[in-house]
Amino acid sequence: MGKKTPLYHAHMNAKGKMVDFADFTLPVQYCGVIAEHMAVRTKAGLFDVSHMGEILCTGKDALANLQYMLTNDFSNMTDGQARYSLMCNENGGTVDDLIVYKRGESDYFIVVNAANKDKDYEWMLAHQFGDVAFTDISDKVAQIALQGPKSIDILKKLADGKSIPEKYYTVLFDGNISGINCIISRTGYTGEDGFEIYLDWEDAEKLWNLLLEVGKEDGLIPCGLGARDTLRLEAAMPLYGHELNNETSPLECGLRFAVKMAKEDFIGKTAMLHNEENKRVRVGLKAISRGIMRENASVYLEDTIIGQTTSGTHFPFLGYSGAIALLNQKCAVGTVVEVMARNGKIKAEVVALPFYKRTNEA
Repeated sequence: MGKKTPLYHAHMNAKGKMVDFADFTLPVQYCGVIAEHMAVRTKAGLFDVSHMGEILCTGKDALANLQYMLTNDFSNMTDGQARYSLMCNENGGTVDDLIVYKRGESDYFIVVNAANKDKDYEWMLAHQFGDVAFTDISDKVAQIALQGPKSIDILKKLADGKSIPEKYYTVLFDGNISGINCIISRTGYTGEDGFEIYLDWEDAEKLWNLLLEVGKEDGLIPCGLGARDTLRLEAAMPLYGHELNNETSPLECGLRFAVKMAKEDFIGKTAMLHNEENKRVRVGLKAISRGIMRENASVYLEDTIIGQTTSGTHFPFLGYSGAIALLNQKCAVGTVVEVMARNGKIKAEVVALPFYKRTNEA
């Protein structure tokens, strides 16, 4: 059995189906993945993401360290901004994808993937230089994600405007929800508007119950890892271990926006420049025959294998089977390919990503 988050008993009381994930015991679902997925798309869902890692980067050389270790450019960030980035190895492969929040001058709050937390922290310590300190505070921080079009209405019932970030990819470090001090960001991993609430472990269950109580009339329900995965895939958001890994460059995965090649230098830049012509191409696939496409399935074009799927499932909201694939050649939108499945090949067409995009941007 894995480690327990501070919401473990709340999950058990709600009859969550528990599984081990990234060294933690977490709910994969409560009332069913499809129902939870649809709640987030149409109303709101509440996720326990306390297994995620939180690392502080502070000191006079904090910015210089981030500029060198990460692919994005943080030199023009203002306090309260959030920025998505990759951390790459010398070969241009991906160590992890993460989000950096700027708390102040020489003061950054970094959120990393749960399964990579220890690896990421060791990587940062091994590559740090100058006047900087990286501090792993994951064991002290709980994280609750409130996602969906009704999320802002629900949060307003417990917090005033000063505690609600106004724009997408911003954060408030001095938030307060019903007397509970917390950090509130507005990023999301579902394709919907929503908030991530970081707070002390001892306050997590109280806030979880408060949110479910006031959100009940808006259709808020607790959601598990299953819906979190189908939601992120429907929105074509990469997942480490699937779209990204130590051998995969972010340039292959459609993440060029977070790789600033104009920066003076960063780990992996030289390799990316040299491998620019050899990289694979990320595409979306929509099934046009029966069957559900899954991860790690070969993709065929006229009986020749041209790549593999990295994630695949049935999309509850869109109502069809879809997959993300890395191909060895460019294929125009509309190109028909075949994807290997358990009972034969599934016909699919190449489509533009993301599969799903909300229309009401914050």
